[in-house]
Amino acid sequence: MKNIAKKLVALIITLFIVSFLAFLAFQIIPGDPTTKMLGTEATPEAVSELRSELGLDLPFFVRYWHWLTAFVQGDFGMSYSYHMPVRAMLADKLPVTALLILLAFGFTVILSLPLGILAGRVRNRWADTMITAVDQVVMSVPAFFVGILACFIFGLTFHLFVPGNFISYTDSWAGCLGYLVFPALSIAIPRIAMTVKMLRGAIGAELRQDYVRTSQSRGASRGYALRRHVLRNALIPTIAFLAVSAAEIMTGTIVIEQVFTIPGIGRLLLASIGNRDFPVVQAIVVLMAAWIVLVHFLADLLSSWVDPRIRTH
Repeated sequence: MKNIAKKLVALIITLFIVSFLAFLAFQIIPGDPTTKMLGTEATPEAVSELRSELGLDLPFFVRYWHWLTAFVQGDFGMSYSYHMPVRAMLADKLPVTALLILLAFGFTVILSLPLGILAGRVRNRWADTMITAVDQVVMSVPAFFVGILACFIFGLTFHLFVPGNFISYTDSWAGCLGYLVFPALSIAIPRIAMTVKMLRGAIGAELRQDYVRTSQSRGASRGYALRRHVLRNALIPTIAFLAVSAAEIMTGTIVIEQVFTIPGIGRLLLASIGNRDFPVVQAIVVLMAAWIVLVHFLADLLSSWVDPRIRTH
């Protein structure tokens, strides 16, 4: 419990630092959101009045404190561009992106673990050679290019879906899920290749350890040593790597939502950056950071469960 408490404190401190940096970044970058809202020909009086209305004339730390206290209470502010609560905007977009992330991460785990274990178990055999060769090719292809290929092959050629014709979850959960399968796979495929390579290496390193040879000298089969000891030890770095993958999947959705025209928070983020809609951007950045920190926190807990020795560190 003490170890978990320390990790929770670290999580809170990390989110606080990220929120401060996110708020600071959009205060020091060139440009004024009032100019974007009023136009370049706005009078100084109109600009001054709008700045006062938005609270931009207050000292920096006062503005940050007002924003932070409101944020932790669920008030993310008002959008400069859409003149509506940021929370309402995110509530509409977040389920789409969350489902896309969960699908992509699910595909990564479900496909990479058995392939990685197979490659590690049949090391230096023909199956391992095939998996490694395909793995190297797939690993070098960026997710957005996989997405473009998916649109062309499965959308325009085989007509399994209509690129750009997104089906909202409010209309049909099944239709929404079906449309997100190919975007999720596009994000997951490079991550699957990297996870397979990492897990193969981890299993190979464990199989060369003295305890495996000792176990086999006592009559245990290679398969028994793999199931009983090797996989557990190899899973520890794999869990950490999957945590990194989950974080990168989050950022990968930003590009993939553009490729497949998915109305998620990734597209909203890019549009808001262009419009200098700082309340929207700040809220999305902090929520993304919260997801990344939470994933790493859960990965630490899972690693501690797999290997109790970690709890002492």
